[in-house]
Amino acid sequence: GAAVAAESSTGTWTTVWTDGLTSLDRYKGRCYHIEPVAGEENQYIAYVAYPLDLFEEGSVTNMFTSIVGNVFGFKALRALRLEDLRIPPAYSKTFQGPPQGIQVERDKLNKYGRPLLGCTIKPKLGLSAKNYGRAVYECL
Repeated sequence: GAAVAAESSTGTWTTVWTDGLTSLDRYKGRCYHIEPVAGEENQYIAYVAYPLDLFEEGSVTNMFTSIVGNVFGFKALRALRLEDLRIPPAYSKTFQGPPQGIQVERDKLNKYGRPLLGCTIKPKLGLSAKNYGRAVYECL
């Protein structure tokens, strides 16, 4: 639990020269509870809390990158799954949503009656503009 909290906030797998520049204590994720998964050997649920100072206001991308970015590649774990995410109301109010509103976005995409989801096109780099356009079109 503590390793997941560290890896997804201020921790790193190696010593870096910037470690001594400032105290990162106020930005560290904290594992505050661990419980075994009933009927599963060596599986646990870890409850992790993050200080809001870790995240940029109004940026869902920043929040998710911090929480679920590198930690899913953390080699100390065989498997990891995000089960629940609770966002304090004061922080969720900083998310403005689409600038024109959801209906305008749905009209542009001609997509109704289902959630709108985003993704990162893979590979992130190296495709021509034409091929990125093709990949995005296929996602729609």
